[in-house]
Amino acid sequence: MRVLAIDIGTGTQDILLFDTATEVENCLQMIMPSPTVLVAQQIRDATARGEDVLLTGTLMGGGPCNWAANDHLRAGHRVFATPRAAKSFNDDLEEVEKSGVKVVSEDEAARWRAARRVEMRDVDLAAIRRAFAAFGVDLEFDALAVAVFDHGDAPPGYSDRLFRFEFLAERLKAFNRPATFAFMREQLPPRLTRMQAVANSLGDHPGSPLLLMDTAPAAVLGALEDDRVRARRDAIIANIGNFHTLAFRFSAGVITGVFEHHTGVLTAEQLERMIARLADGTLTHDAVFNSQGHGALLFDARAQPLDPSPGSGQSFLAVVGPRRGMLLNSRYRPYFATPYGDMMLAGCYGLVRAYAELNEDAREEIERALDKARRVV
Repeated sequence: MRVLAIDIGTGTQDILLFDTATEVENCLQMIMPSPTVLVAQQIRDATARGEDVLLTGTLMGGGPCNWAANDHLRAGHRVFATPRAAKSFNDDLEEVEKSGVKVVSEDEAARWRAARRVEMRDVDLAAIRRAFAAFGVDLEFDALAVAVFDHGDAPPGYSDRLFRFEFLAERLKAFNRPATFAFMREQLPPRLTRMQAVANSLGDHPGSPLLLMDTAPAAVLGALEDDRVRARRDAIIANIGNFHTLAFRFSAGVITGVFEHHTGVLTAEQLERMIARLADGTLTHDAVFNSQGHGALLFDARAQPLDPSPGSGQSFLAVVGPRRGMLLNSRYRPYFATPYGDMMLAGCYGLVRAYAELNEDAREEIERALDKARRVV
């Protein structure tokens, strides 16, 4: 069985063609610029050429493409966007207009010829196929699994940070495991608009089952594929991404706490302090939210001191993510998890594991392949 796993972050899109008939080390993989970075590059090229920009397509990840659009406007050029594309910057189109972006109808956009046309979307399967084809690989797969970070469509005037964290808390209260943030296409909650945009942009193509998952829990689930992490029932597992940081506290294998924050507004000292407070049961939602984070939740406030010493019986800290170096000199001596030898594919392995959890018909075959790989890593 082949699962094409695509983990889309702010800086990179990490792609794994997982094949149960092939050793994990020989499964094909790519680490490429993220879609929002690629869109940003097109906008900046238009800026350099003095061209106006027309954004079409659908809702996708913001960040770099939003910053590039703002720079384009500051340079004195115009940015137009269809309603669906504009939602990549803000769910409230009035706020998008206030930023200087002119929202135009799909009909207007179809007739527009006086601007550089840039398509917005998180998954470009045609480009991925071309990349594989350049090396003589005909990209075939039995299932597609995609991870994106989804704030959801918060009501007007409601904090998108709070809206997202309330959903995280709701899911964990109902299903206490990282895979609770994974959904087959037909199970997608309506509030997850970015995931829905991915599903809609793919249509019925490629005619294979489609799983969608949040990026941060996918990375944490992937970190659990590392033998050293899996062996510790009491642990803090943190994914320190380019844009967001998510940490889970596990007690006896059960999630007993979580917090999420924006990586860019945290110093290493602040991040270490929040992780320590998560471990000892004193981290509060207000402390995280009021410092521009999303929030925190403790199901069990009993202290679980961090101690990386082997055999200590206490909690230890495992870290993944492209900005894991923030904790390089932490006094808690974090373990940098490398599932199957590759940290950058943690999210992809999390997607594969989540697909196995949600699809009983594929579970045994996928688990057998992963377990076989673990015996030789």
